[in-house]
Amino acid sequence: MTDLIRVIHKSKINESQSDPHLMREWLVTNGLGGYASGTVTGTITRRYHGLLIAALPNPLGRMMMLNGLSERLRLPDRRVLYTGAEELAGTSSEATLAVSEFRLEAGLPVWRYEVDGFVLEKRLILPYRQNTVHVTYLLLSGKGSLRLGLRPAMHFRSHDAQVSERRSTHYKLSVFEDQFEITGAEELPVLRLIVHGPSTAFTFDRKETSLIPYRTERNRGYEWQGSLWSPGYFRVDLREGDRTTLVASTEKWETIRALSPEGTYRAELDRRKLLLDAASPEAREGPAAELVLAADHFLITPVGRMESPRLPVPGDGGKTVIAGYHWFTDWGRDTMISLEGLTLKTGRRNEAARILLTFADYVRDGLIPNMFPEGEREGLYHTADASLWFFHAIHRYVQLTSDRETLRLLLPKLTEIIEHHMRGTLFCIGMDAEDALLQQGQQGYQLTWMDAKVGDWVVTPRRGKAVEINALWYNALRLMEEWLKEEDQAIAMHRMKETADRVRESFNLRFWYEQGGYLYDVVDAENGGSDDACRPNQIFTISLDHPVLDEARWQQVMDVVTDRLLTPVGLRSLAPGHPDYKARYYGDLRSRDAAYHQGTVWAWLIGPYVDAWLKLNTGKEAEARQFLLGLAAHMNDACIGSVSEVFDAEEPYTPRGCVAQAWSVAELLRCWVKTAI
Repeated sequence: MTDLIRVIHKSKINESQSDPHLMREWLVTNGLGGYASGTVTGTITRRYHGLLIAALPNPLGRMMMLNGLSERLRLPDRRVLYTGAEELAGTSSEATLAVSEFRLEAGLPVWRYEVDGFVLEKRLILPYRQNTVHVTYLLLSGKGSLRLGLRPAMHFRSHDAQVSERRSTHYKLSVFEDQFEITGAEELPVLRLIVHGPSTAFTFDRKETSLIPYRTERNRGYEWQGSLWSPGYFRVDLREGDRTTLVASTEKWETIRALSPEGTYRAELDRRKLLLDAASPEAREGPAAELVLAADHFLITPVGRMESPRLPVPGDGGKTVIAGYHWFTDWGRDTMISLEGLTLKTGRRNEAARILLTFADYVRDGLIPNMFPEGEREGLYHTADASLWFFHAIHRYVQLTSDRETLRLLLPKLTEIIEHHMRGTLFCIGMDAEDALLQQGQQGYQLTWMDAKVGDWVVTPRRGKAVEINALWYNALRLMEEWLKEEDQAIAMHRMKETADRVRESFNLRFWYEQGGYLYDVVDAENGGSDDACRPNQIFTISLDHPVLDEARWQQVMDVVTDRLLTPVGLRSLAPGHPDYKARYYGDLRSRDAAYHQGTVWAWLIGPYVDAWLKLNTGKEAEARQFLLGLAAHMNDACIGSVSEVFDAEEPYTPRGCVAQAWSVAELLRCWVKTAI
């Protein structure tokens, strides 16, 4: 663990960046869906930037409880400096001390400040499964006393709420000896604060900041100015070797005080070491080890939503996957695609089983949930592929664990899913009896993974028989054939085999686009024809464990995908030259969604690309590793140590969207392990 350090030097931290999307960010999570996040420089640019975003029981969801700390340094000569977040101080007239170095140690952020011989380091952790943050300052060197002032600033609101949202109630500060409590609206929890350290004191100095500009929100077309409230400030005098920790939490005092700050930090380091020890041997060092720790961000036990499952779930209740930070909740499709990388390559098989059994418990009408909206208990089911990805995830789980007992528990649900798809289910999802291909599409709904929608506008409806939906359908049928054979269910097994045979025959007759030398994206489209847009969806006809495409055509498809869609950071969602192609993912919501699947590069697609490439280049793992190096280098940008959701379609492939995305991390980690030699 001591050598698992990623350093960003001063020259990179403070370089001029006109595009706020390029500002490097950090992320720490708590295993409940809560998090802390911000820019390396300390500048607040997003509504989601804060030191404690607590994961609270529904209907509250994730709430911004502590936006930031203004850090004021008074030197022995009485000069005053602020450490990069001067907007929180309510003044911009004081000098600013820039970060001299930022680094991740075992995935945890550390800031270093240097001035006049003083070297101050700041560390931040969120204790696992607590809505608590510890911010610790250690004076490494310096002659004399350094006075550190810490002013907490807050705006209690949903983390998704606009920064301009007005407070409905006034804040109230209560003090009990060294314990401070801040209350807001009646339905919200109390924010509790305590400072550990030498010579600490608090000054009551209530104030509200001037309007803070949230640059990224402005560029994304949202409200971008808002103020924060502060009750006053803490101060502590530090000499060389001294440390102080501010603790902020929505937990009870007995929980907050259960461990000292030093004990809490050691416990978190021990937990992270155990994560690395449990991972695949190929994932215990280098970028893969960092990805193991990044994967931990997405595996959560949701607070106050999931009932006790009817299926026996091992461990302490339901488990799920946050699709991305900062704004996504858990999505069925993302969860199933991510499951192998997040759990099986990281040695977290029990959590994998819990995820599978939890989602099985939510099957309705042959569908697993597409997503669980923020602050709600029930899922939404408008997805044509999540339930088919469920089969893929189960297969990879059983392959690695040989856990037949869990498979037997799931088989009735899997049979139910297949039956509903054969006879037709919600959103016009169902098998066409004439050719056994799966069709989908209902006006007003986006059902494939290309699911952008603005108001009533479904950007890429893809209604009809989509290429990857049928690749997944065929894969699911073949997997059921295998599982039923192993369970001696001959009649059901033969039915799966006959249907799969028909799908394969129909697919290869219908989907080949001779003029382009690749596969149609959709056949029997809603306009009656076929869509010849060159998209990455065709890669799944080769990459899945049971490829539906005739092997004789694999190389042609791979050549087209490589030539037109491959980039150093993933695959384009649409080939250049198409009338709908967009080179940049930028601007307000409508502009971004118009480009979301119309050229924008998706990092997670590098996984199926590598799978398909290795099928045609057996034994060339070292060469396949080259496809991953761009994403590995990207771990120094955007969210340090993690992988972004999407990138612009052309150089310099600027990272966009969520700064940390589950399936991006999962697929990079999975393929890094797969290409180890």
